[in-house]
Amino acid sequence: MTQGEQKQQVAREAIKYVVDDAYVGVGSGSTANYFIDELAKVKHRIKGAVASSIRTAERLKGHGIPVLELTAIDTLPVYIDGADEVTEHGAMIKGGGGALTREKIVAAVATKFVCIVDQSKLVGVLGGFPLPVEVIPIARSYVAHELVKLGGRPQLRANFITDNGNIILDVEDMRILNPVQLEARINNIVGVVTNGLFADRGADVILIGTDTGVRTLDAHKF
Repeated sequence: MTQGEQKQQVAREAIKYVVDDAYVGVGSGSTANYFIDELAKVKHRIKGAVASSIRTAERLKGHGIPVLELTAIDTLPVYIDGADEVTEHGAMIKGGGGALTREKIVAAVATKFVCIVDQSKLVGVLGGFPLPVEVIPIARSYVAHELVKLGGRPQLRANFITDNGNIILDVEDMRILNPVQLEARINNIVGVVTNGLFADRGADVILIGTDTGVRTLDAHKF
C-alpha cells in the first residue's frame, strides 16, 4: 500500500470522529487534505469548519464547506490534523507546512484532537524531523543563539513567511526525550511565537495508516 493510500484510509476513518451539527477543526498538510476531501462527502452533516491555515480554508471553501473564524464560535468538539512525527503518547512535531501557530491555537480550543498519519510518522523518540519554530523576524539572531544553547542546529526556512507574517527556524539535531519540558523552554525564548512541539496539548487519538488497515491508538493509555 502506498503512502498516499495509507493517508486516504486514515482520512476516511477520521470521519467517524466528526460530530453532527457542529463545527470541526481542520488541520493543514497532505493528510489533512485527504480528510477535507472526505469531509466534503458528509458536509451536510456539519455546520462548517475552522481552518488552521489560509490554504486549508481555500480547500474547504472549494468544496462548499462554510469556514468560520475561531473567534466566531464557542466550542469545537474535535480537531483533526496530521503530524510530521508522533509518539504513541500523543506528542507530536508539526509545522512542516508552516501553519504550526494556528494549528496549535485551534488544537487548544478543541475538546478532542485526532491525529491522522501514515505509519512512517509514528516514532519512538521525536526529533528525526526538524523542529519548526515560528519567530518574529527581528528576533531571528537572538532566538537562533538560544536554540543552539539547547543543543539544536537552527536553519532559516528559505523564502518562507507564515500566515502571520513571521519566519521559521527549523531546528535539526534534536533528540527530544522530554517534549513537554522542551516545548515550554522554547516558547519562553523572547521572540518565539510558538514551536512545533505539540506535547503539552498532544493528540488524544492517533489513527495510523498501515498496509493492513487503520491502527487506532488511545494516547491516554500509554
